[in-house]
Amino acid sequence: MTKHIITKSLAAALILLAVWSCKITAPPTRSENKEVPESYNGSQDTSNVSEVKWGEFFKDPNLKSLIDTALANNQELNMMLQEISVANNEIRARKGEYLPYVNIQAGAGMDKVGRYTRYGALEANTEIRPGEEFPEPYSDFMVGAYASWELDVWKKLRNSKKAAVFNYLSSVEGKNFMVTTLVAEIANSYFELMALDNQLAILNQNIDIQKDALNIVKLQKEAAKVTELAVKRFEAEVAKNQSLIYNIHQQITETENRINFLVGRFPQPVQRSSASFEQLTPQLIRAGIPSQLLANRPDIRQAEMDLEAAKLDVKVAKANFYPQFRITAGLGYQAFNPKFLFNTPESMLYSLAGDLMAPLINRNAIKANYYSANNKQMQAVYNYEQSILNGYIEVANQLSKIDNLDKSYALKAQQVSALTESISISNSLFRSARADYVEVLLTQREALESKMELVETKMQQMNAMVNIYQALGGGWN
Repeated sequence: MTKHIITKSLAAALILLAVWSCKITAPPTRSENKEVPESYNGSQDTSNVSEVKWGEFFKDPNLKSLIDTALANNQELNMMLQEISVANNEIRARKGEYLPYVNIQAGAGMDKVGRYTRYGALEANTEIRPGEEFPEPYSDFMVGAYASWELDVWKKLRNSKKAAVFNYLSSVEGKNFMVTTLVAEIANSYFELMALDNQLAILNQNIDIQKDALNIVKLQKEAAKVTELAVKRFEAEVAKNQSLIYNIHQQITETENRINFLVGRFPQPVQRSSASFEQLTPQLIRAGIPSQLLANRPDIRQAEMDLEAAKLDVKVAKANFYPQFRITAGLGYQAFNPKFLFNTPESMLYSLAGDLMAPLINRNAIKANYYSANNKQMQAVYNYEQSILNGYIEVANQLSKIDNLDKSYALKAQQVSALTESISISNSLFRSARADYVEVLLTQREALESKMELVETKMQQMNAMVNIYQALGGGWN
């Protein structure tokens, strides 16, 4: 009776200790905030340019060819594709953890024990058959299959597999975000290259005009209407603008090579149609409503997948406080002589066992992992909210930039038109000695600067069109 009472008491104590081992104080946490403003500028139109595929958004065949090549050859993008494969393999690994493990084992060995030991005495007094002693030394041959299976009572293994799935989806969204960035970088560089070509053409035209003016000044000097100072000032202006040509050539080379790097090829000329740059008109952009960013922007969806994975990691870390249940089994044959190895049932062996194990004392490592998982979940919450905020601000900035650039371009076009006319006026006045050569120089300089700025503004307009397309989540599909 006393032995029975002690057994029951020990069992009750073990149960209480197991229950106590499951107790854990959860650190503070909070849910993510997905709220965004209802609109960008009061419009409730849900038409969104991000739904347009990049092949339809960009019309220039040379630009589309560059993007196609980049999507196939860009090294960074191809590295990201390998990361996706790694994440997919992780899913397979996690899935295998909650399935039974079965291993095949075979072995052979030899053993000799002392006669005056426990096992030696047993062997000496044991006969296999009448008159046949136990062999010495003892040989051992074995072949069998062994299985083990952890029962996923607390869904630790299944949650771990689900977390791997979300990590995989996150890597896919990361690839999509990289595609949008790659497409935007190539498009912006392409428009920059076209702008540089046009600036180079404007500079060459202006140098021709200045050379004509220089010839006039030289004739005026011969007629004693101006001094050598005027000639030198015009010569200096021509030399200055000729030196700018080489600066633009260098910028063209670097921009071409930037594109070549993005498309994964060695330096070579980039095919482009720069003559049509002045006729380019930014597309009318439909931004939709801010809530669409959550579904359209790959970086926001990536942050969302990371958050879901972090939540599951917390559950996995918490399950480590609970008891683990495991079943093991084995089936095979074992004998001291190969000729007896497959004798059934004499040489057959089998086993079946179940065990339960729970952390009891010194759970610091488990607690640390649990608290770290909670901290990472909080990081993922803030990262998700920051991604939403960043996406909204990027769209708002680009919408404002498109509007302001449109107004700025119209005024700069008026400035260019007025200064272009002023060049011929100043030249006529200079020939009739009604204007000073300094006025001619300043007029030509201002006209050149205004034309260069007009091209720059056109490039910024095209870049803003590309950037708003990217900010809304377009370019990856």
